[in-house]
Amino acid sequence: MSSIRDDYIAPWWTYWLHNFPHVNLNFQPIDNTFTPQDQNYQQSLIFLGCVAAAGLGLNLLCLAIYLSCLCCCRKDEEEESKRPNSCCVTWSAVVAGLISCAAVGVGFYGNSETNDGVYQLTYSLYNANHTLGGVDNLVTNTMGSMESGLKQHLARLDEIFATRGDYVQTLRFMQQMADNVIKQLLGLPDWDTAKVDLAAIADQTAYVEYYRWLTYLLLLILDLVICLAACLGLAKQSRWLLTTMMVFGVLTLILSWASLGVDLATAVGTSDFCVIPDKFIMNQTKDLISSDIVHYYLYCSQTLPNPFQQSLTIFQRSLTTMQIQIQGLLQFAVPLFPTAERDLLGIQHLLNSSEASLHQLTALLDCRGLNKDYLDALIGVCYDGVEGLLYLCLFSILAICAFCAMLCAIPRAWTHIASRERDYDDIDEEDPFNPQARRMTTHNPNHATNVHSFCSYSSSMGSQSSLHPPAAQAGSNAPVSEYMNQSALFGGNQRYENVPLIGRGSPPPSYSPSMRATYLSMTEDQIRHFGNDFQA
Repeated sequence: MSSIRDDYIAPWWTYWLHNFPHVNLNFQPIDNTFTPQDQNYQQSLIFLGCVAAAGLGLNLLCLAIYLSCLCCCRKDEEEESKRPNSCCVTWSAVVAGLISCAAVGVGFYGNSETNDGVYQLTYSLYNANHTLGGVDNLVTNTMGSMESGLKQHLARLDEIFATRGDYVQTLRFMQQMADNVIKQLLGLPDWDTAKVDLAAIADQTAYVEYYRWLTYLLLLILDLVICLAACLGLAKQSRWLLTTMMVFGVLTLILSWASLGVDLATAVGTSDFCVIPDKFIMNQTKDLISSDIVHYYLYCSQTLPNPFQQSLTIFQRSLTTMQIQIQGLLQFAVPLFPTAERDLLGIQHLLNSSEASLHQLTALLDCRGLNKDYLDALIGVCYDGVEGLLYLCLFSILAICAFCAMLCAIPRAWTHIASRERDYDDIDEEDPFNPQARRMTTHNPNHATNVHSFCSYSSSMGSQSSLHPPAAQAGSNAPVSEYMNQSALFGGNQRYENVPLIGRGSPPPSYSPSMRATYLSMTEDQIRHFGNDFQA
C-alpha cells in the first residue's frame, strides 16, 4: 500500500520544531511521534513550559540583582555627580519603545495568522462533517424507502396478481433485488459516529480559538498601553505613573514568559502531527473505519481502487433490473389488472428517487471532496497555524526584552527625577531673583517684607563701601568675577554666593548707583513688575 504523496509537503519549520529535544519530566528522551494520549509525550510538552518558567525565574532574579546593585550604588553616584547622566535613561526608553512597537506589530500578525489557520481547520472539518452527514442521510432514506415503501407496494400487488403466477414470480424477484440493495447499503461504513466526532472537534476547536485570539488581543493592547504610559511618565517625570507602569511591567513580563511557554509547546506538538499526519489519522480511525477506506481518502490516488465501487455497482444493477421489471408489468399487467397501475407507478417513482440518491451518494463517496477538506485542514494548521505560533513566540521574546529594558530604565529615571528635585530645593527661596520666590511673593504678602529688608540691608551695607564694582578680570573667570563683584556690591553677604544663578544659564545682575536708588524707592507692586521685566 503506497504512502507517498505529492499534494502535501510539510513546511521546513515543522521539521525544525519536530527535531526539538523531547524529554519527559524525569529528563529521559522519548520518541517525537505525535501521540497525545501517551503520558510521556504529554510530559515532553509540559517540559517545554517548565523551561519557560525557569527562564522567567532567571529573568526576575537578574532584575532583582540589578535593582539591588542600583540601590547600593546610588549613594556613590550622588557623591560623584550632583546630577546623574540621563543619557542612559533616554536611550533605554527609546530602545524599549522601539522593541515594544515591533513586538506588538509581530504579535498582531502572528495572532491573525494563527486565527486564519485555525479557521481553515474548522471550516474543513465542518465541510467534511457535512459530506459525511449527507452520505448518512442518503443511505438512511434509501434503506427506509426500500424497507417500508417498496414492501407495502409489493404486498398489495401480490394480492392483485394472485391469479397470475408469472407476475407473482416477478414480484418475488423484485423483492430479492430490494434486499440486495439494502445489503449493499448496510455494507457501507457507519458514518454517523465519524460525523459526530468531527462536529465535536470543530466546535471545541472554534471555542478555544476564540478565547485564545481574544486573550492575545488584550495582551497586545496591554503591552502597547503600558509602553505609551511609561513614555508619558518619563516625559512628564511623574513618579507615581512610573511606579504603576513598573508594577504592570512586571505582570506583563510574567504573562509574556507564560505565553512563550504555551506557544512553544503548542507549536512543537502541532509540528509533530504535521510531519506525519496520516499515521495519526489511521491510528485514530482503525476501530471505526476500515484502513483501506481511510487510506483511500487520505491519498486519493488514481491508482488506488475505490472501496465502494463494488457496492455501488451492485446497487446500480439492482435498480436497473427492478426498473425493467416495472416497465414490463406496466406494459402487460395493467391492461389486465387496472387497479395495479397505482402501485406500479409508486414503485417506479421510488426507484427513480433511489437512482437519484445513488448518483448523489456516488459523488459524495468520491475521495476528491474529503481529500480536499483534509489537505485544506493540514495547510491551515501546519502552514498558517504553526507559522503564526512562531510569530507569537517572537512577539513574546521581543516583549520580554522591551519590558526588561523598561524595568531597568524606570529606577534610573527615579534617580534622575529625585536629583532634579533636590537641585530645585537647594535654591534659596529668599533670593529676590528666583522665579519661585517671586511666585511665592505673589501668594504670600508677608514675603514682601523679606524683600524690603534684604534691599535695605544691602543698601546700608552698600553705603559703607564703594558703590563702583571692581574691574572685571580677563579670561575665563570674567563671569565669576562679575558675579562676585555684584555680591560685594550688595553688601558682601557670602551666603548668596552659592545661589545657582550661573549654573542655570542666567547672567548675574548688574546695577548702577542710580538703579539701586530707584529700586529702593519702589513699592511692592513695582518691585514685582521690575523683577518680571528683568527676567524677560
